[in-house]
Amino acid sequence: MVLQHINVKLLLDHSGQIDFEPLVPVFHAWIQEQGRDELLLDVADYRHVHAGPGVILIGLEANYSVDNSGNRPGVRYNRKAAFDGSNQDRLKQAAAAALKVCRRLESDPRLNSKFRFNGREIEISINDRLLAPNTAQTRDAIQPELSPFLDRLFSGAGFDLSYDESRRNLFSVLVKSHGTFSAEELMKNL
Repeated sequence: MVLQHINVKLLLDHSGQIDFEPLVPVFHAWIQEQGRDELLLDVADYRHVHAGPGVILIGLEANYSVDNSGNRPGVRYNRKAAFDGSNQDRLKQAAAAALKVCRRLESDPRLNSKFRFNGREIEISINDRLLAPNTAQTRDAIQPELSPFLDRLFSGAGFDLSYDESRRNLFSVLVKSHGTFSAEELMKNL
């Protein structure tokens, strides 16, 4: 199976409600700065949607967001454009992009350290229902690619996987590491 359109969501350390409002001017500033390797186009504000997509920074190749889907806030990278290379290359690229954005949010003084990776939980989804329907067959096909990638990412610390089994949802796996890592440490492990 050739994996494309990989989403990586780094779950945030939070207690209670997260205020998404400060993200809107921060994402607009990122568009104005255009310091990234890709074209950033717009900001979509979905804070009003309960357990929804939050605030999205729309790019040409990918979208970045801080979302609250499933009532679990996190920093999400959503790859839209095809990416050349092996499945390991695509998993690494998506994880690195999510980690870079997470580190940028964590260090932005305008956000007062409100958006911090919880150090243990990552959700990986395939945003292509035709390529990767949410079935046991997809899970079996992806497992040989996912395990070595996660072993490297978590530096052998071990992890548990849980799958969303609703056929209505995208194929996704929630990964809980046995160790705790910063976004910086995970970047180095890649």
